[in-house]
Formats: sequence, C-alpha cells, structure tokens
Amino acid sequence: MSQVGTLYIVSAPSGAGKSSLINALLAEKRDWQTQVSVSHTTRAPRVGEADGEHYHFVSKEAFKKLIAENAFFEWAEVFGNYYGTSRVTIEQALAKGIDIFLDIDWQGARQVREMMPQARGIFILPPSRAELEARLNKRGQDSAEVIAKRMQQARAEMSHFDEYDYLIINDDFDTAREELSAIITAERNAQNKQAIKHRTTIQELLAE
Repeated sequence: MSQVGTLYIVSAPSGAGKSSLINALLAEKRDWQTQVSVSHTTRAPRVGEADGEHYHFVSKEAFKKLIAENAFFEWAEVFGNYYGTSRVTIEQALAKGIDIFLDIDWQGARQVREMMPQARGIFILPPSRAELEARLNKRGQDSAEVIAKRMQQARAEMSHFDEYDYLIINDDFDTAREELSAIITAERNAQNKQAIKHRTTIQELLAE
C-alpha cells in the first residue's frame, strides 16, 4: 500500500495573497510531490495563459457533458462562464502520493468536502480590511468599482474561516509562507501517513 497524497482546500478573499503563498511554497519546496489543481473553464484564454497549465479550456458543450458524467468535485457558473474541478484528475494524482492544492471559494470547498471529507482546509486572511483594499489597489488590475465590489464580498467570504482546519493571517509574507509550509509538514508527519511510509522500519522495530 503506497502513501496517498493530501488534498488541501485553500480559500481566501481576493487580494489576501493566497496564490502568491502557494506559488512561493512550490518554488521553495521543489523536492516535494506537490502541485496546484488545474481547473476546467469555458472562458477564453487570456494573454499569456496556456491550456493545461493555467486552465483546461473547453467548450460549453464539453463542460456540460462532463457535468452529466459527474466528472467534477465542484463546478459553478460565473458571469456566463463555467468553472469546475476535475474529480478524476485529482484522485489519480492523490493515488500517486502527490499533495494537491485546490484554490477555490468556501462554497466550492463545501462541495468538495462532501465528496472527500479527509481533505484539509486552509483559510488565509489579510491583517486588516484597510490592508486588503490597499493590496487590491496596488495590483492595478481592477477599476475602483470592481474593487469596491470585492471589498463588499470579502466580509461575507471571511466569515466562513471557521469551516477550515487551519488559519493563516498573511501580514508578513515570509512568516505566512513558513506557516503554510509547517502545515504541510505536520500533515505529512501524521501517524497514519508515517506508518505507511515507514512500515518496513516499524515492522523491524516491533519484531520479536
């Protein structure tokens, strides 16, 4: 029996630094068997986006066929486009012992945990609402109107932090990255995972 990977559901309001923290951890821990889940979407690729790397870009007809086949852990329609998380792709990766980061909101997290209750949830919060708004403005990606809407949504999103197993306050980026790394390390050292990984050693230690 090989060691099975862990599915990490990571949620945060826009601008809290969720994607930056995950990418920084992956860059630092290149020897870890860890990857980010790549979602399916029906929206058109943006400049610089590659199929299979940023998203799996599919037609609406293909997406609806996948829905009918129960191929998604969770899916949603956002502003006329569909987004979904492939169940088969994640299950195959986990079976190989690969840890998966799933970047979704709290509603998607609920859907995933219904199908995979052993998944671990990590919620990332900003140090303050003022700092969150400052980060959104600094990105320079959204208009003032869009940022105002994101700030309105943020409070509702953040109220669901207590549905997760771990909480990180992203005040100092390096500290938050270390805390994320510590969570993964602790999960990998859980008794059930270590018992599988080191079963030969344990058998020898307990032999009469």
